[in-house]
Amino acid sequence: MSVIGWMVSGVGAVTGSAAAALYGITVKAQRPRLVPNEKVPSVPYESTEWKSGGKTVKGWFLSHADAESPGPGPVIIVAHGWGSNRSRVLRYALPLYDEGYSILMYDARSHGESEFYKTPTGLQFRDDLLAALNWLGQRTEVDPSRIGVLGHSLGAFGAVLALDEGAPIAALVTDSMPVKFETMIGAELKRRKLPQFPLAHLLPRMMVWRSGISRSMMKRANPARILSDNARNRMTPVLLVHSRKDGFIPSSELNLVLSHAPDLPHLFVDAEGHSASDRDPAFWPAVTTFFRTALQKK
Repeated sequence: MSVIGWMVSGVGAVTGSAAAALYGITVKAQRPRLVPNEKVPSVPYESTEWKSGGKTVKGWFLSHADAESPGPGPVIIVAHGWGSNRSRVLRYALPLYDEGYSILMYDARSHGESEFYKTPTGLQFRDDLLAALNWLGQRTEVDPSRIGVLGHSLGAFGAVLALDEGAPIAALVTDSMPVKFETMIGAELKRRKLPQFPLAHLLPRMMVWRSGISRSMMKRANPARILSDNARNRMTPVLLVHSRKDGFIPSSELNLVLSHAPDLPHLFVDAEGHSASDRDPAFWPAVTTFFRTALQKK
């Protein structure tokens, strides 16, 4: 079967011109909006950079190391989602910094000030997080056994995939995480005001082909399975957060994870929107208690 035939199996034959149009839409859908960083941290920070996949990633490191707290300490990485940047997740970083954690935040490739990457996907978000963890491993003020991650949306998806790679994450909070590839595509189509049918079914296959992702790799990139295995083996503590009023990535994505692992710690909030969970009164008490317990010094 041809590549195009495989991509549209079960949907019907596609002409050459239609396939070309589909490819063009895929290219656009796979190019996240470039949002500039419009503000910087209101606390002391260091501008940083490192390589991920041969491309330069730009970040900020908000260190709590000083004369009063010598020795390595805990760090939380804050990972933004698709079409966002590090300045847009300062809403998570600054409250956690006030709790006493050093913070690392960065622009994923093709976002913010980081270098352009031709075919970004959730797997790229995984690899960018792994590169950030590698950068932290070179910092003497970081306790490598106490690195937490708070990921929003696709940043959370990438963090869960990083767990499957054995990433040294001691505690993970996900917020508004998509689980199914079709949900991610559907959200981007909604943002671009394009029809869900049939694009939500066709684009994932075209995107996977264009990105050179194998079927086995796609099958493995399953957050529900990864989190279920993680819980069964009692490995990394995880707290899953999602708003019932998220109109972009529905809370049914979290329900899907819970159908595989019903005992996973989770929190449903009622803040309006995809980037608003932290405004719910229940969010910060749950998140700070979780990190305090999981990242305490052994």
